[in-house]
Amino acid sequence: MRALSMDALTARFAPLHPRLIDLSLGRVRRLLRDLGDPQTRLPPVVHVAGTNGKGSSIAFLRAFLEAAGKRAHVYTSPHLVRINERVRLAGGLVEDDVFAEALERAERVNDGAPITVFEITTAAAFDLFAASPADVLLLEVGLGGRFDATNVIDRPAASVITPVSMDHPEFLGASVDKIAFEKAGILKRGVPAVVAEQAPEALRVIEREALKAQAEITLAARDYHVHEEGGRVVFEDSRGLLDLPLPRLAGRHQVGNAGAAIATLRLLEPEFAPGVFERGMRDVEWPARLQRLRQGPLTALAPSRSEVWLDGAHNDAGGQALAEAMADFEDAHPAPLVLVVASLTSKDTRAFLSHFKGLAQEALTVAIPGEHASRRAGEVAAMAEDVGLPATACEGVADALKLLSARTWSTPPRVLIAGSLYLAGAVLAQNDEAPK
Repeated sequence: MRALSMDALTARFAPLHPRLIDLSLGRVRRLLRDLGDPQTRLPPVVHVAGTNGKGSSIAFLRAFLEAAGKRAHVYTSPHLVRINERVRLAGGLVEDDVFAEALERAERVNDGAPITVFEITTAAAFDLFAASPADVLLLEVGLGGRFDATNVIDRPAASVITPVSMDHPEFLGASVDKIAFEKAGILKRGVPAVVAEQAPEALRVIEREALKAQAEITLAARDYHVHEEGGRVVFEDSRGLLDLPLPRLAGRHQVGNAGAAIATLRLLEPEFAPGVFERGMRDVEWPARLQRLRQGPLTALAPSRSEVWLDGAHNDAGGQALAEAMADFEDAHPAPLVLVVASLTSKDTRAFLSHFKGLAQEALTVAIPGEHASRRAGEVAAMAEDVGLPATACEGVADALKLLSARTWSTPPRVLIAGSLYLAGAVLAQNDEAPK
């Protein structure tokens, strides 16, 4: 079996990368045409864009569909530990050999023409999805929406736009309305769309673009309502009310993600029984989204009886949602919170950290392992201090946990490792918890 790594693929395909970084569908359409247009032979597609919550919403969709006995293909990015995590064929991660063969075929067909790694990976995934039976394909946008490689699907079964906020301004624009314009590029004529709760400036743009596209939208807080009440989740739309258990995924923001997924399936599969949603809420899994780490080589270094949580949140809105979840944890079970954090150079690190002022006792800062454009630990520590969060730079996550273990705690701490999905992937690998 041939092991696959993103580093190896990046090195292999790097010479093919266009000299100018332009967001365009021309390259991927050309490659797909030469592959026989597999994107025209896919099962019904649910296409999901947004800034935060895309992957979690897809995880809920998959859990509900599988609870109903449906087979779901899934395409998400980025991966955490192994590139295979990006492609699920009817429920299971694609095997190394199968994915390697699909990538090699796409590489042969591309024949040295300019292409990005994400574009060629997307084309190979579509080739696999077209050749394997399933009831639905859950398709996550990689970057933006309008010119993302996944946006070659001319008529999906449904579109979903999760909350839009600032991220990737270098590609998508330096304001929320510009970013919302790019996300709304997935809306298609006559295709129903579910839109999660949005900032007013984002919602105005999405509604305008939906009108242009003649796409009917189902809007959170207007066409469906979802909230937590008495330790349960209450969902209501024109079809009636659902009283559901809290999702397995922690954090109040996951209630909104679950609501978007339920609203989507109520559009597509109105006959789903309430029991399907109940089972899905209990079974849903999505690694590195407020994931409680198990005992492993890395967590063994943490203070005795401490909690160690992992989350890939990395932008302003993600930091806010994560801090709110930590505040809820504190209300339920008080414990000193310590943030172990890293950040890419492209992220608004200060905005992310600012949400933990007065909530976290301190930040232990690290660099992201591997070949990533990571801020230095000292740089992140200085930014934490700038926003009023005491900080100490550490060599890595293991050193941060050892530092905590060397202290005396009257109450075992709650440790939150966050700031980057790349950091989350490295932590999962170090703790022997690669997604399956």
